[in-house]
Amino acid sequence: MVRLGFIIGFIALIGVLLSGLAAYRVHEQELAIDGIALSRAIDVHASLVQDRLTERELLARVASGLFRSPSVVKANMLQPLRSAIYAFKTDFVVASWIARLKPGDLAAAQAELKGAGFTNPTIRDFDDKPLDLRTINNPIDVLMDLEPRSPDTLGFPGRAYDRHSVIGPMLAQAAATGKPLASDPIPLLRQNGPIGLVLASPILLEGSSEPAGFVTFSYELAPLMLTDDDRSLFSVVLKDPGDANDEYVANDQGVVTLQPVRQGDPLPSVVRTVTFGGRDWSLGYYAKNNAAQRAQQTAIVVAAIGLALTGIVCGLFGYVAYNNLRLSREIQVRIGFERRLTAVIDELNHRVKNILAVIQSIVTRTLRHGSDMDVARELLIGRIHAMSNVVTLLSESQWQGVKLKGLFESRAIPHADRIVVNGPDIAVSARAAQSLSLLFFELASHSDEGLSLVGKHPHIVANWEVSGEEPDTVFHFRWEEFNTSAATRREDSDFGLILLDRVAPEALGGTAKRYFTDVSYVYELTAPMVTVVDMTERDRTGEISAPVR
Repeated sequence: MVRLGFIIGFIALIGVLLSGLAAYRVHEQELAIDGIALSRAIDVHASLVQDRLTERELLARVASGLFRSPSVVKANMLQPLRSAIYAFKTDFVVASWIARLKPGDLAAAQAELKGAGFTNPTIRDFDDKPLDLRTINNPIDVLMDLEPRSPDTLGFPGRAYDRHSVIGPMLAQAAATGKPLASDPIPLLRQNGPIGLVLASPILLEGSSEPAGFVTFSYELAPLMLTDDDRSLFSVVLKDPGDANDEYVANDQGVVTLQPVRQGDPLPSVVRTVTFGGRDWSLGYYAKNNAAQRAQQTAIVVAAIGLALTGIVCGLFGYVAYNNLRLSREIQVRIGFERRLTAVIDELNHRVKNILAVIQSIVTRTLRHGSDMDVARELLIGRIHAMSNVVTLLSESQWQGVKLKGLFESRAIPHADRIVVNGPDIAVSARAAQSLSLLFFELASHSDEGLSLVGKHPHIVANWEVSGEEPDTVFHFRWEEFNTSAATRREDSDFGLILLDRVAPEALGGTAKRYFTDVSYVYELTAPMVTVVDMTERDRTGEISAPVR
C-alpha cells in the first residue's frame, strides 16, 4: 500500500511540475507578445500624432510665407489666404491675424474693424475690458481678422493679447525667435470651451527684424492626440508642460480635462515625445488591458488542463488504492467506534456518580436529625425536581451547556411567575448549571409563603451581567426580593446556608454575600466567566458526542 501511494505521489509530482512549467512558459510568451503589440501600436500612434502636428505647423509656415508687405491695420488680411488655409483640411478651430499696432495706428484700426462689420470694433483688453488708448505708448498685439467668421467669433476682433497670461508670452517669444511657436494648453473660444493649443507664426517685413503681426491657428487637443480610437490597446494623455504632476485626459466623448496625478497612481506604460511649435510635448500611454492579468489567466487555464490530466492518471491508480484502503478504513472505524463507546460509558459513569453524590448530599442534609418532616419532604422533592430539570436540559443540549434563563422555568423553581429575569441568555456549563439550579431553587423556596407586612407577595428580581474584557470577564448575579424582611422571609435551612455561602461560590470559583435592606432581601454572587462557561468541559463533551469518522 505504501509503495502504491509512493507511485501515485511521484506521478502527481511529475504532472504538477510539467503543468507548472507549461503555465510559466505560456505566461512569459503572453507577456512578451502583449508587450510587443503594445509597443508597436504606441510607436504607430506617436508617428501619426507627429505627422498631424507637422501638417499643422506646415500650414502656419505656408500661411506666413504668403503674406507680402502686409498692412497692419487691414481687417481682411486672411481673405487672400482663405482658399490656401482651408485646402490643408487641418480642422483648425480659429485662424486669425494678430497685428502689432503702434499707438498711432489704433484709431485707424478701430475704423477698419468697424467697417469690416465686426460686432465690437473697439480696441480692448483680451477679456473685453476697455483700454485707455491715450495711455498706450508701446506697440500692442491686436486681433484684426479671423476665420471662420461666425456668431461665436465675430466679437473677438479688437482684443489685445499683450497681457494674456498664455498668448502674450507666446507672441513675445515667437517675435524673438522668428519661428512658429505653440502655446500652453488653454480653453478655446470661451472660458469653458474645449482645451486646445494656439500656434503663432510671426510675419516679418522685408528689411525688418520686428514682426508686423502673427498668423495664428488654434486646434483642439483631442484630435491632435488621436484619442477617439475605442479599439486601441491604450489610452493616451498629454503631460502638462507647466506642471509635471498634471495630465490632459480625454473622455469617451473626446472632451479633454486637466487631472492631477496623485501619489500612488499607476505610471504610464510608455512615454513618447513629439515636437510641435518649437516645443517638445510628452505623450503618456496607459495600457487598457492588464497584460499581466491576461497572461496569468491564460497560464491558469494551461495549468488547470495539466492538473486535470494529472488527476485523471492519478485517479486510475487511486481507484485501485481506494479498494485496498476501504477495508482497512472500515476496520479502523470499528476500532475507533469501540474506543469512543468506551469513553462515552466512562464519562456517563462519571456524571451519574456526580449526580448521585449530589442527590445523596441533598437527601442527607435535608433529612438530617431534627428536621420537620413536612418541610423536609417538600424541600427534598423540590431540590430533586430542580436537579431533574437541569439534567433534562443538559440532555437536550447533549451536555453542551444550558441557557441561563432556562433555569428559571416554572417546572424548576417555585414562584417563577413572580420572578423578573434580566440579563444576557448565556450558556453555562453542566457543572455550573447544577449549582445554579439548586441555588435558584433554594432562593425561591425560602421566599415568604404568605403575605408580607405590607400585604403583598414579595416581588423578586433576578439580574445578572458580564463585565470586563476577555479573557478576564466576570459574571455578576443579584437576587433581590422586594416587600420582604427578616421577619416575613422563611429562615434558610442549614443546607440552604451551606449552598448559598459555600457550595455554589466554591463550585464557580467566586464569592457570595446575602443581606437585608430596608425593603428587600439581597443575594449576590460574583464568579469568573471562565468557570461559569467552562469551555474545557464543553470541548470534552463535544469530542465525545462527535460522530465517528
